[in-house]
Amino acid sequence: MTDTTLNQTPRGSRLHIAIFGRRNAGKSSLINALTNQDIAIVSDVPGTTTDPVYKSMEILPIGPVVIIDTAGIDDVGELGRLRIEKALGVLNKTDLMLLVIDPAVGFSELEADVVEKALQTNVPVVVVVNKMDLYPHFKLDDASPASDIPVIGVSAVTRQGIDELKMMMIQAAPKDWMTPTILGDLIAPGDTVVLVVPIDLAAPKGRLILPQVQTIRDILDNDAMAYVVKERELKGALAKLKDKPRLVVTDSQVFLKVAADTPKDVPLTSFSILFARHKGDLAMLAGGAKAIEGLSPGDRVLVSEACTHHRVEDDIGTVKIPRWLNQLVGGPLDYTWVSGLELPKDLSSYKLIIHCGACMINRKEMLHRLMVAQRAGVPVVNYGVLIAYVMGILPRVLEPFPEVAGIMEDAGQ
Repeated sequence: MTDTTLNQTPRGSRLHIAIFGRRNAGKSSLINALTNQDIAIVSDVPGTTTDPVYKSMEILPIGPVVIIDTAGIDDVGELGRLRIEKALGVLNKTDLMLLVIDPAVGFSELEADVVEKALQTNVPVVVVVNKMDLYPHFKLDDASPASDIPVIGVSAVTRQGIDELKMMMIQAAPKDWMTPTILGDLIAPGDTVVLVVPIDLAAPKGRLILPQVQTIRDILDNDAMAYVVKERELKGALAKLKDKPRLVVTDSQVFLKVAADTPKDVPLTSFSILFARHKGDLAMLAGGAKAIEGLSPGDRVLVSEACTHHRVEDDIGTVKIPRWLNQLVGGPLDYTWVSGLELPKDLSSYKLIIHCGACMINRKEMLHRLMVAQRAGVPVVNYGVLIAYVMGILPRVLEPFPEVAGIMEDAGQ
């Protein structure tokens, strides 16, 4: 295995977020609050940031991004004018702009001009009123350039509103924004990836399900080879290969057989876990599995599916997972099932949310759901991660992802 992780995502594949605002509005402090670390230089001296500075970093749960820290839009003098021109030039490579407002100054023609230039280049804008800890009575409506541009009040110092800002950023990001690959960062050209695809009652007649098709395409796009087998053919297929495959990817419903037939030195994961990373936050979902340990009979559990589908006799969401969990906790849990594009508005009574693989919704929607659950204080796990946990093999199937592989170390597995 290569040691590549999401932290090494190429800059061109990251969401580019440009931070604009006046000098000393708190742009650098906001960057530090979003990343939860001291990355940007913070100073009370206006003009600390001069030329645009590009910083590749991780914002959880958004994922790998490039933050573009720009000079103040109120910079002065001939040199200041050139700095502002350079700052505005980054809009051509920006996916999302955060316009930071200082309540002491408010929203003026300078800010309106920057918003207009962003919209002219089709860059979505979120207006961020900083320092709300110092100006708690500032009216956000006074910082709204238009009714369709979101405005939020935060404090980079106290972290007030930072989680809500992340949700707003997810919603405002381009609709086609995705992580760059499903498994391309885990393989190299010429590698062989074995895909285990059961043909059972849930499999659509005459075709494969969407995640399987997308994974095959991603393998081909990365100049590797896909070897597709059913679970009972895996052992013979591995024996026929001259070299060990770089990775085995399985449907989660045949985890135990595939884990038994896959040598320990061959990395193993599942389609559902790949898509948990591709469309959401694998670390958050893997962490959600730890909450299973704290469940007791009678606890409320929400099972959320993003689409409606024909349920088979031994359906995964309504039959198999409840059966496994009830056995694990020693009694029946209180399940609620929802389908469609919205989670229930009140999540406070649930001890756990179990989400489907999200194959029919985009990454923005899935991240939004995760943030809603996080704000409500309810852990979330998806089907594949939960099944791996129940089967006792979650640590193994997380091994291909070093950035999250250690999450279950304290979970007793």
